[in-house]
Amino acid sequence: MKLSQFDFELPKELLAEHPADHRDESRLMVVHRDTGKIEHKIFKDLINYFDDDDVLIFNNTKVFPARLYGNKEKTGARIEVFLLRELNPDTRLWDVLVDPARKIRIGNKLYFGDDDDLVAEVIDNTTSRGRTLRFLFDGSYEEFRKKLFELGETPIPKYISRPVEPEDEERYQTIYAKEEGAVAAPTAGLHFSKHLMKRLEIKGINFAEVTLHIGLGTFNPVEVEDLSKHKMDSEKVKIELEATKIVNKAKKERKKVCAVGTTVMRTIESAVNSDNTLNDFEGWTNKYIFPPYDFRIANCMVTNFHMPKSTLLMMVSAFMGHELMEKAYKEAVKEKYRFYSYGDAMLIL
Repeated sequence: MKLSQFDFELPKELLAEHPADHRDESRLMVVHRDTGKIEHKIFKDLINYFDDDDVLIFNNTKVFPARLYGNKEKTGARIEVFLLRELNPDTRLWDVLVDPARKIRIGNKLYFGDDDDLVAEVIDNTTSRGRTLRFLFDGSYEEFRKKLFELGETPIPKYISRPVEPEDEERYQTIYAKEEGAVAAPTAGLHFSKHLMKRLEIKGINFAEVTLHIGLGTFNPVEVEDLSKHKMDSEKVKIELEATKIVNKAKKERKKVCAVGTTVMRTIESAVNSDNTLNDFEGWTNKYIFPPYDFRIANCMVTNFHMPKSTLLMMVSAFMGHELMEKAYKEAVKEKYRFYSYGDAMLIL
């Protein structure tokens, strides 16, 4: 398939700037792959599509406040620093993106906080916007992390054209987030409230957790017409034995196994046995799913509405079939569903 097949007209007003008032009251489009039927529901209606011993798989990664603003030494120019990943805790080395990048060279120092109580030195150029920073801080590692998080802000996506607000700290995080390390939220999970989770549990639905620490590579635009030429960045993943037992039991009993989000789907498809069961795994994945693709673990999926030409949209197309995806997205635009991170959700059965 070609990149141009994933382009569509998305009215700007459908990009959600804020989350719904209540997590589980976003809209939910339910798409039945076997019949092509499309239903319009509220997210908490999701419970009606699952039964005893079905499984929902969640990504329990936790977003950290990855966006910092500092000043360049001498000129005082304001520089945005986006923390990508910690390279070495002992020497306080971090992989970051800087903006504007042209002003930031090896040897430059950046100052953060009102009292310049955190300083970083640029020690390497990694890409056009990428740099390696060494943070200079006198206290313990715990104090350093605390200071970093105090100065950082919630990394809501750039397309949201408003400043970060206090509610973002809570709402740009799933309620089951545990394992710190993501710079973007697994957004399909943002719709689950404590109340809905409890109701699902009472109904006898089982939960399995996996971890994929989302990096910015997930959002890298695809710039090649031939989809097979695009490369995904590697992201850190972990699937524990307990999760594999829950999932494989449900598969054996022909129950619904639902991936909550594209990151869950990539994680589980990165650790499949030859007999199509899920393996425990800890490592990195650069799994890239585009049509045609044979999914081997999940048989249903919860996901948000994605941007044109994105790898996320390609995965959805591979899972539900390209024609049905086009039909569902036309319907979503017509019915004014909200798109992207804070937008509405789709359940694909």
